[in-house]
Amino acid sequence: MPISTVGSELHVTSLAERPDLELAMLTMESSWPAYIRPDPTLIHWVFERHAQHQLVVLDDENTVVARAASVPLAWDGEPDTLPDTGWDEALRQCMGDTYSGRELNTLCAMEIAVVPGRKAQNLSGQALEALKDHGRRMGYGEMVAPVRPSLKHTRPQLSMGEYAERTRPDGLPEDPWLRVHVRAGGQVLKVCPVSMTISGSLSQWRDWTELPFDTSGPVDVPGALSPVVVDVEHDHAVYIEPNVWVRHRLSGRAQHA
Repeated sequence: MPISTVGSELHVTSLAERPDLELAMLTMESSWPAYIRPDPTLIHWVFERHAQHQLVVLDDENTVVARAASVPLAWDGEPDTLPDTGWDEALRQCMGDTYSGRELNTLCAMEIAVVPGRKAQNLSGQALEALKDHGRRMGYGEMVAPVRPSLKHTRPQLSMGEYAERTRPDGLPEDPWLRVHVRAGGQVLKVCPVSMTISGSLSQWRDWTELPFDTSGPVDVPGALSPVVVDVEHDHAVYIEPNVWVRHRLSGRAQHA
């Protein structure tokens, strides 16, 4: 599947079609902070069981420049039933729904990432459209996403609810990544306040961030959407990341697992 961009032609493929790209997809340079550490067991299970839903964007030199990862879920279409533990729970729910034999009628976008040097080409928006097109071809009626707003880290003390409601004079979200979703037809549904939980020792957090972590209490950490809570006495810190559930309505009905 081609993607048009200035100066080169990009192509989208999946890990089902190109399993040799798995390592390149996983190790692609991205803007994720070092402390964002998804469960590797679940990630590798998803890549193996649902390889067709892991999209890779290649440039004309066959280099990976973007990725769009997703998992299929069983969802009743009610916003209230989308989990507050968004990103983490979507992976667990995918595994449970897959093994239980439930109808996988919804695609859940887990991540859309672009190598830093290519962000000016609007690849994130194009990768989002490519993932939506993929969902339509596969017969999914809905795509949801626990969206990580791209500039929320600049206002870590602001609640995600307050931040997500901020709009420009034209009525579109103030946040650039939420704005891309809305422009693409997405509907902001609700906040998932505990989308991802990362805990570690103070030594680990120092390695991840190069911050001292020598005082108990909330600490603003570069790239974090909310403060990291530090407990010096018990030698650990916990980061709870909020996201925003966004729905994209697709045509058709799920036909494939």
